[in-house]
Amino acid sequence: MENQSSVSEFLLLEFSAIPELQILHFILFLIFYLTTVSGNLLIFSAVAFDHRLHTPLYFFLMNLAIQDLGSVSVIIPKYLINLFTNDRHISYTGCVAQVLLFLFFAGSDLALLTVMAYDRYVAICNPLQYERVMNRRACKQMALGAWFAALLNAILHTSGTFSTPLCSNVVNQFFCEFPQIVRLACSDLYQFEMGTTVFSIVIWFGCFIYIIVSYVEILTAVLKMPSVLGRKKAFSTCVPHLTVVSMFSVTGCLAYLKPTSRTPSSLDLVVTIMYSVFTPMLNPLIYSMRNKEIKVALSRLLSLKSSSDKSFSTGLP
Repeated sequence: MENQSSVSEFLLLEFSAIPELQILHFILFLIFYLTTVSGNLLIFSAVAFDHRLHTPLYFFLMNLAIQDLGSVSVIIPKYLINLFTNDRHISYTGCVAQVLLFLFFAGSDLALLTVMAYDRYVAICNPLQYERVMNRRACKQMALGAWFAALLNAILHTSGTFSTPLCSNVVNQFFCEFPQIVRLACSDLYQFEMGTTVFSIVIWFGCFIYIIVSYVEILTAVLKMPSVLGRKKAFSTCVPHLTVVSMFSVTGCLAYLKPTSRTPSSLDLVVTIMYSVFTPMLNPLIYSMRNKEIKVALSRLLSLKSSSDKSFSTGLP
């Protein structure tokens, strides 16, 4: 990058200079991180080790769990290290990596949620064609396509952002967030901001419209079902997905479409924590609350682990 010699490191936002509050922030973010990691690992393990969940829906859910693990691991460990060492700095390379990887995981989240909407559409509106359309090969291709498209999008925005000269190295956020880095650009700020975000807005809007249209068709098909049990089962797989889509869309819009200020803002901080920390943490809970199959698989997994630990402690085979 041309401006790497002028900006060798960045200074991240500090929540508080008071040591007691710093300890509180460390404990809270450590709890958030461990909760997110354990929840998503449980979802991943439940799907991976239970052959009853080896279906397209849970295959994509497992990919979503990987995405959630990746997104929080990009930002929270570095922030915890900074709190522990009382150091607000991040290297230029580290900041580039944070922007690239976080955009990659955020983009893959949107792509996977769109693919999951298509999966639900085929399963409910065209059940007789489901096994043919959503076969193992097709699911792998869709997942790979989602990850690859997200990677291309992340590379496009990261290269565009860091190829522009930066006039400051002070980031008004606790990690290298894309909108905050854009604010540091020396060139015509608003033209640059429009040029780098319009593509993402078009993609997001297209995916969101597709999801809405898919669920209109799904709702129409569900209401026509003669069986109450069938309607209940259909809603049990759709409601968690709709909830996650709504959370992602609302918090993403607030974070990336609202004007960002040049000074630290409490609203910016709250919105960023909501979409970058709370959403990945709540996703496993949302998917497990209304999904009986996930609950059963988690119960089997936890009971198996408990039996294994008991056998190990007693020395029994």
